[in-house]
Amino acid sequence: MASESSPLLAYRLLGEEGTALPLNGAGAPGGASAQKLSTFLGVVVPTVLSMFSIVVFLRIGFVVGHAGLLQALAMLLVAYFILALTVLSVCAIATNGAVQGGGAYFMISRTLGPEVGGSIGLMFYLANVCGCAVSLLGLVESVLDVFGTDATGPSGLRVLPQGYGWNLLYGSLLLGLVGGVCTLGAGLYARASFLTFLLVSGSLASVLISFVAVGPRDIPLTPRPGPNGSSLPPRFGHFTGFNSSTLKDNLGAGYAEDYTTGAMMNFASVFAVLFNGCTGIMAGANMSGELKDPSRAIPLGTIVAVAYTFFVYVLLFFLSSFTCDRTLLQEDYGFFRAISLWPPLVLIGIYATALSASMSSLIGASRILHALARDDLFGVILAPAKVVSRGGNPWAAVLYSWGLVQHFGSMARLLAPAQLVLLAGKLNTLAAVVTVFYLVAYAAVDLSCLSLEWASAPNFRPTFSLFSWHTCLLGVASCLLMMFLISPGAAGGSLLLMGLLAALLTARGGPSSWGYVSQALLFHQVRKYLLRLDVRKDHVKFWRPQLLLLVGNPRGALPLLRLANQLKKGGLYVLGHVTLGDLDSLPSDPVQPQYGAWLSLVDRAQVKAFVDLTLSPSVRQGAQHLLRISGLETTMLMKVFLWKIPGGMKPNTLVLGFYDDAPPQDHFLTDPAFSEPADSTREGSSPALSTLFPPPRAPGSPRALSPQDYVATVADALKMNKNVVLARASGALPPERLSRGSGGTSQLHHVDVWPLNLLRPRGGPGYVDVCGLFLLQMATILGMVPAWHSARLRIFLCLGPREAPGAAEGRLRALLSQLRIRAEVQEVVWGEGAGAGEPEAEEEGDFVNSGRGDAEAEALARSANALVRAQQGRGTGGGPGGPEDGDTEGPTTALTFLYLPRPPADPARYPRYLALLETLTRDLGPTLLVHGVTPVTCTDL
Repeated sequence: MASESSPLLAYRLLGEEGTALPLNGAGAPGGASAQKLSTFLGVVVPTVLSMFSIVVFLRIGFVVGHAGLLQALAMLLVAYFILALTVLSVCAIATNGAVQGGGAYFMISRTLGPEVGGSIGLMFYLANVCGCAVSLLGLVESVLDVFGTDATGPSGLRVLPQGYGWNLLYGSLLLGLVGGVCTLGAGLYARASFLTFLLVSGSLASVLISFVAVGPRDIPLTPRPGPNGSSLPPRFGHFTGFNSSTLKDNLGAGYAEDYTTGAMMNFASVFAVLFNGCTGIMAGANMSGELKDPSRAIPLGTIVAVAYTFFVYVLLFFLSSFTCDRTLLQEDYGFFRAISLWPPLVLIGIYATALSASMSSLIGASRILHALARDDLFGVILAPAKVVSRGGNPWAAVLYSWGLVQHFGSMARLLAPAQLVLLAGKLNTLAAVVTVFYLVAYAAVDLSCLSLEWASAPNFRPTFSLFSWHTCLLGVASCLLMMFLISPGAAGGSLLLMGLLAALLTARGGPSSWGYVSQALLFHQVRKYLLRLDVRKDHVKFWRPQLLLLVGNPRGALPLLRLANQLKKGGLYVLGHVTLGDLDSLPSDPVQPQYGAWLSLVDRAQVKAFVDLTLSPSVRQGAQHLLRISGLETTMLMKVFLWKIPGGMKPNTLVLGFYDDAPPQDHFLTDPAFSEPADSTREGSSPALSTLFPPPRAPGSPRALSPQDYVATVADALKMNKNVVLARASGALPPERLSRGSGGTSQLHHVDVWPLNLLRPRGGPGYVDVCGLFLLQMATILGMVPAWHSARLRIFLCLGPREAPGAAEGRLRALLSQLRIRAEVQEVVWGEGAGAGEPEAEEEGDFVNSGRGDAEAEALARSANALVRAQQGRGTGGGPGGPEDGDTEGPTTALTFLYLPRPPADPARYPRYLALLETLTRDLGPTLLVHGVTPVTCTDL
């Protein structure tokens, strides 16, 4: 157990005194000193203040006056329905494990991965800084309504100059105050928030009491200019007290112009303002790094805050509809002050709410930015935001958002710090954009929870259970629908921005140790469809090669590894390796630590292959293990029996390098993909691959596999009904043919196919048997690879000495036409030399399996080798035998496919068999010896 690695071991379940320690986020980066806020101070207070913002004081009349009570309640229900769905998802994720700093960004990125999490995290950061600006704009608006030189009403003091520049100055000064509090840390922010919470609660209590205690009165409205600039008579709104007629008049909608912007209001624009005031549900989650127990505090505190704010909003909607006429609601959004028993208390509440909401947005944005910088997703651009104080306060992230516009100018427009957003104009203009950004983040949280639920991972077991995939899916759909309802342009732009950021992060690369839900979803879906993959329903027209390539040392097998990748045609490709040893005599399994090196090899070689390693006393036994268990087996439950159906996603073809005396080459030294600089720049490649695999075997040194076992391995595969491919001299292939590109080379090459067993001297129908057709199929598959598109396929027909030319060629051309294979067909005479006078056939009919003498078989193999070499490098004209002797101009043969005879039944003949194969393929260049045992071609549609 001492060698086991588990994240839980880092928690030390018992302290030094034997006391139990809680399994929460205390082990997260940042230290315990930074996590000291309770549920009330860290979640409830900031969430309530963020959800109230300036809407609760300055936009209740706006919403009810334009939408009417019924539509206002409908808007509120829709808004809180969307928020409730997202809160359920937040609660589920937050109670599934330790939540570190970053809140919603941390949840999304650790679930959906750095690409989606980083892009949405940056957009959520934008939403928070925009939310800070919206709160400050509301605060400036409310201050100037009372103290501005253009202020109206009897209580206007008219001491502050107004104008666009002055408004910007006021907003910047207030932002400096907010930034100063946030820079000093979460402790001061929590105390300031609690103080503002008391002020806001007292102000709201006075407003609620005023609705009951104040009698009917007329309230002067802001004067509007006349048609020619003349002044219109004073206008008044009416506070009627509780009146059923007033309620009846306020039930229906009455959309009109917004007197602050002059824009005509509608359902979407009013809902955008209302929803923006309710979008603070993540304020507590954003403080996850400063909470004592975020897994408990976030769900509990968020639910309490949402319920409390909903009750207050509903109560204010009803009281306003009962007591205020439509004119007052539409023409004076700050009417709370006019009906209050003590108006200054309402002003205090407005200012406190706006300041607290802006503080919450700015400190939440800084925590998200710090988490983004700590994860290093955007490189040096966000590097300054990593700086923290001794207590873990990310003060640099606060200053980064606060002062970026002053230092970076145009770049600030991309990151949207709060000061820059102040230039945008009035509150209602920003509401739609901010709301859309919040909805994108909420949809991502719902999608994260939905993905975890659909993945059915055993470790997803949140203690909060009041959710399901239905609520998550409904939450995603609701957020997307409302985005486009509020502002189609902003919604489309936000999704486009998210896609661009995700593409940037994908190209840049990100951490691979977070545990992405995409892998769990893929596993779930693969398992699901594998259960439906019944090999008994396979059809030959959908056959594809599924290769198992046995590799001893990849240093000498890189060309073959890439060639096999080209031959798979979208099928399964498994790299197999046998480690010699006996587990009984070893302290641990030596195979498991090797997987990392082999997976890095697959990544570096850019092949689409799985890796399967095994431990066995001999290579032959290990090859048998891999042939039986590699891949994915289809399993079906029938009645009470568990049937394993071989096939499905299992190798059907064994690929081996040729067994000869050629000195091994170290392709790691010559392949650019395996150079040391590349090793040092890739994640997970240290130590370098060159140190993870031993150097190639020295010439003359003993091998792990004897010639007898090599042939026996081939025989074992054929007995197990597996096709076999032996590759010789694959290292001599042109480099462009092994690349992943189009292979656009000026020199043309041939791919030669000999679909007849050349160790059987007679002709006949041998070239259209199952094995011959398998050769044609494999050569055709290779021609479908872009790197081999320009290669010309040539098929050679071997005629007996008494066989008339042309007849066999016609039959083969007709077959090729049915199989949709484009190739040049050439006839060559075969059988005139060795074996020409032999009888027709003996048992299995070839020199390998017959009892003929070694000298005669060797002569036949040399003759066949000379025949093949004579056709390599020749053109394609002239007649059945090709061009005239000596004509070596034109394309050369890049790869030769030869018919691989079955190994002899007598193991004593295995060395002779291997020697004949060596003679047959000597000096032929890159050659594939292929023996197919399964039908692979079909002429049906």
